[in-house]
Amino acid sequence: MFNQILCIDDDPITLMLCKKVITKSNFCNEIITSQNGEEALHYFNTIKTLNTKNHPQLIFLDLNMPIMGGWEFLDHFNSVEYSEFNSIKVVILSSTIDPEDLEKAKNYPMVIDFLSKPITKTMLEYLRNKLE
Repeated sequence: MFNQILCIDDDPITLMLCKKVITKSNFCNEIITSQNGEEALHYFNTIKTLNTKNHPQLIFLDLNMPIMGGWEFLDHFNSVEYSEFNSIKVVILSSTIDPEDLEKAKNYPMVIDFLSKPITKTMLEYLRNKLE
């Protein structure tokens, strides 16, 4: 079981469903949400400022969001500025599985999977087995 997971998605219904499925599956203790990449980076900057060791072990990331989308978030998150978080794994959760996106995801070492929305209990079991 994970201690903390971050879900980044601009759709409140998707976030609510994510929280519900993750909670029912006993997949983690705490779920943090952000509505776009910029908000998520702000969250990580706050962690750095407070110098806390408590941070997400896993991120569920949507690609298409206003303000800052998933790819832009990954570009920033993959930089030296956020290198202290490079052990955090990212699972892209997208409503479209574009072969080009699947290929592009391979450029980011922290991305461990690319799954289709919505998140399900079966997906969480699959991830649990993959990450143990």
